[in-house]
Amino acid sequence: MNASSYSESGRRPATEPELCGDTRRRTATDRGVKVESLCKKIKGTVILDNVNLKMKPGRIYGLRGRNGCGKTMIMRSLCGLMIPDSGTVTIDGKVLHRDIKFPESVGVLIENPSFLPQYTGYRNLSMLAKLTGGISDTDIRTAMERTGLDPDDSRTYRKYSLGMKQKLGIANAIMGEPDLIILDEPINALDEQTVEKIRDELMKLRDKDKIIVIACHDREELEFLCDTIYEIKEGIVAGCEVIGE
Repeated sequence: MNASSYSESGRRPATEPELCGDTRRRTATDRGVKVESLCKKIKGTVILDNVNLKMKPGRIYGLRGRNGCGKTMIMRSLCGLMIPDSGTVTIDGKVLHRDIKFPESVGVLIENPSFLPQYTGYRNLSMLAKLTGGISDTDIRTAMERTGLDPDDSRTYRKYSLGMKQKLGIANAIMGEPDLIILDEPINALDEQTVEKIRDELMKLRDKDKIIVIACHDREELEFLCDTIYEIKEGIVAGCEVIGE
């Protein structure tokens, strides 16, 4: 691990990436996410190389790195959208692709959000909620309001601005308050007022013992929001920073 990259911040780097993030809260159950020796190649190119991570409830985790470094592929692995060549992802004691196909309680925004253009934001989320199950109309309205959207807005998705589309993607990820929330570049196209609102909502969810994983290019934003930041370089976990310790 390259610890020198954190010397200027004065924050303590962890000596083992897989142990980073396991220092503030502990639970007596199997709740949490464990990634062990995860490897993936695509067309002969190494995408993930022996990735080890541990994530506990009640924390926000950041993935930082350049485009193409493997952040998004790690997120796809966490939510069951990518099957690794070797290694495991364990969610609450259950191994993905062995015990379960997908995490049992997860909300995801990866890359650009996409919804049915002919329907309103509320109608889109309502249809997705029916597929998921266990999400009420109140949950949908609350999620939209949390991101600054009006559930009663009659405009269809095709008339949404870029920022509104991003808000709807975040609302979809947080509606029903799933145990695991995965957000890829969530503040893209958002104004500062909305960014502050999203920060506040994510911190509230963290305080409800949710696990939140965020990929972001903005170092300052990650340091402001996250409890733990993993540095991803060329498919490996190159460093780990526990914020405030």
